[in-house]
Amino acid sequence: MPKSLIERVVALCIRGPWLVIAVASVLTLLSLSVAVKRFTINTDTARLISPYVAWRQDEIAIDTAFPQRTNPIVAVVDGETPELADEAAERLTAALMQHGGTFRRVRQPASNPFFAKNGLLFLPIEELTRTTEALIAQQGLLEHLAVDPSLRGFLQTLSFGLQGVQAGQMKLDELTGPMTALSNVLERVLAGQPARLSWRTLLSGGKIGVGELRRFVLIDPILDHSALQPGAEATDLIRRTVGGLGLTPDRGVRVRLTGSVPIADDEFGTLAENVVLNTTLTLAAIGLILYFALRYGRIIFAVLATLLVGIIVTTGIGLLLVGEFNLISVAFAALFVGLGIDFGIQFTMRYRAERHALDDLPTALVAAARGVGGSLTLAAISLLAGFFSFLPTEFRGVSELGLIAGIGMVIAYVANLTLLPALITVLRPPAEPRSIETTSLATLDHWIHDHRRLVIMATFLAVTVGSPLLINIPFDSNPMNLRDKHVESVATFLDLAKSPETTPNTIDVLAPSLQDSETLAAKLRALPEVSRTMTLASFIPDDQDQKLSDIREATLKLAPALHPTEVMTPPTDAENIATLSQTATMLRDAAGARAGLAEDQARRLATVLDQLAAASPSKRNAAEAAVFIDWRRFLDRLRLLLSAEPITRENLPRDLVADWIAADGRARIEVFPKGEANDDVALAKFANAVHAVAPHATGTPIVIVESGRTVVRAFIEAALFSLVAIFLILWVTLRSLRDVSHALGPLVLATILTLETASLLGLSLNFANIIALPLMLAVGVAFHIYYIIAWRAGVSDMLASSLTRAIFFSALTTGIAFGSLCFSSHPGTASMGLLLALSLFFTLLSAFIVVPAFLGPPHEASDAVT
Repeated sequence: MPKSLIERVVALCIRGPWLVIAVASVLTLLSLSVAVKRFTINTDTARLISPYVAWRQDEIAIDTAFPQRTNPIVAVVDGETPELADEAAERLTAALMQHGGTFRRVRQPASNPFFAKNGLLFLPIEELTRTTEALIAQQGLLEHLAVDPSLRGFLQTLSFGLQGVQAGQMKLDELTGPMTALSNVLERVLAGQPARLSWRTLLSGGKIGVGELRRFVLIDPILDHSALQPGAEATDLIRRTVGGLGLTPDRGVRVRLTGSVPIADDEFGTLAENVVLNTTLTLAAIGLILYFALRYGRIIFAVLATLLVGIIVTTGIGLLLVGEFNLISVAFAALFVGLGIDFGIQFTMRYRAERHALDDLPTALVAAARGVGGSLTLAAISLLAGFFSFLPTEFRGVSELGLIAGIGMVIAYVANLTLLPALITVLRPPAEPRSIETTSLATLDHWIHDHRRLVIMATFLAVTVGSPLLINIPFDSNPMNLRDKHVESVATFLDLAKSPETTPNTIDVLAPSLQDSETLAAKLRALPEVSRTMTLASFIPDDQDQKLSDIREATLKLAPALHPTEVMTPPTDAENIATLSQTATMLRDAAGARAGLAEDQARRLATVLDQLAAASPSKRNAAEAAVFIDWRRFLDRLRLLLSAEPITRENLPRDLVADWIAADGRARIEVFPKGEANDDVALAKFANAVHAVAPHATGTPIVIVESGRTVVRAFIEAALFSLVAIFLILWVTLRSLRDVSHALGPLVLATILTLETASLLGLSLNFANIIALPLMLAVGVAFHIYYIIAWRAGVSDMLASSLTRAIFFSALTTGIAFGSLCFSSHPGTASMGLLLALSLFFTLLSAFIVVPAFLGPPHEASDAVT
């Protein structure tokens, strides 16, 4: 007769199996309804940390003060010439501004009329002087071209230079840049390819830096956080717009997207790569393992049906409790599969063993409940305590995961002791003609018992020898290292971070006022880790009187070029042919028979000019258009730059002020790191140095450092809470400190060995794979509890028992489920899969070898927990 509560429950379920199935079906349908109506995954990574953490409060404060700066999409526009970059950025900005339903705001900082007019005032005084002197030196060229903006006029100015070479007034080398630039453009025209001359490059002597060829378009998208990729609609629209405008590399322009939104979306896209194939193969492997473990399709169906019901019910209850899943809490499904199948395998394997001995289905089910009910109960309670230990931590993502997974363990436990036996009763699998025990392993059992000291000494030796590796295992808190560096958004981010001028890894500090911001900025600039700081005052240039004087002088001298009184009549085609031939002759004469770069370029250009003279009139018209397509833009830009006026706080643009002064008067300071900001060590030093001076600073470097500390602290706290809770549960249940140490000791050893091996392999801990540790601790606790209970029940040959067979197949199923993550395209997920595989290996090694050696001869059966 059944005596324990568990046996009575199972007996009741097999007497009324259809009622149990009906109740389970109703609960499943209700939960499914909740899941369908409420299922959402909030992909906002900021929600993963509690908003009450100090550094999160600082982050929220800056986002609240300057909401226009949160979650931007940054379109990085690179052109072969400055003119191409300008035009592409302007066209893209104008096109995107037409989509108000997708974008709140689109702006191009470099095209702000304020900077277009006053840009020269922001140059250092020495650089401004060199710039104005260079412009004045080009006065003759500019004036001639302003009067005759044609192919004839351009070639005549080149001829003037060649006459100076022949007269010995200048060297041919001084014309190398213009000759090369003109040859490149005309050769492309003759080949029928798109071509345009860059006047800014030409007049700068070809000395154009990356900054001159790059523009930024800042886009504020409307995000849908209920979607896996919240910015997918916005980024897809941007890319379609880029393609529609023809802003492609074959036309001299490259547009790349980066920023928090594209990076997050690309990360989720990476996670989804090959997910269907991996899931299909994983499920097929799990099905094959269940076949070898349970043999009969009816039992396998009962286990899988119970698992499915449990997942659906847990999903519904989880959504009712937390409202929506986050990027970490959604992993409860994987945890439920691994541990839910473990409960099912433990019960059905014991049922098969009892069915072989008793050959009566109801009796075997009750006997199975008697045999594993106590261990399943203790394992479920321990798992519940382990998962609930995350509830008090500041790592909200894992805290919610712990809540849902803990409740899921209760549901899995109840389902496997009610619905599973009811389904087996209805399905009526056939009898078990053969024993499921692996008697051949009894020899290994005996060897372990006979060499207990050797096994224990070898274990402690391995732990001791590898202990120095624990000191060296790093925690990588930089989320960029968890992402695929080849996707566009991440590669662009890393490219920008190479330069202190464009790095996104800056730090923001809020000061009570603009005056206070200047005082604090001065302290921050003095730090060796800081390259520069910016405040609103940075947009009020120094030495304005002298700079404006230099600009006025250049304006006066360039007035004939900027404002010509007359313009020559465009040349006829015959005049163009004559000028082309005449200039070609002068180029050959200037080059002579001498060898050198300048001479080679002169001969090259002469050949191109002869070919153009012999070409059709349409080619010559196309050549003139290519040379002068950006001439008007260049003159207009130059006129505007030379019209700069004094800048004061009062005449700064309103939108610029809004980026630096909040509505309540607080002022923002932006701090830039020194050197390349992709180095994690340098980034941490930068963050710590700034944080020491400005404790409420925030920004990517601060978030990386502080979030790493928060996560590590959360896992340490959770581990301590979990160990204490599980220790108390086991102590109250087992009533023996020795038995408790036998359950927890090997588990700690397995964890240490896992971390030592990870360090040896160069695998660092990170935000993704650190979740594997509590997961495998939970699995390990369950395995060790099963052994402790069996040992106390008097089982001697542990490895030969049905219990070990159940644990082996359960672990194999869990290993396949989680080990498949190793093949993910996402680096963080792949590292989690690898750490899970290592942890599972050492957990099984501990359970099969170390635990029997620690336990020794079994207790009497009367000591069992039931």
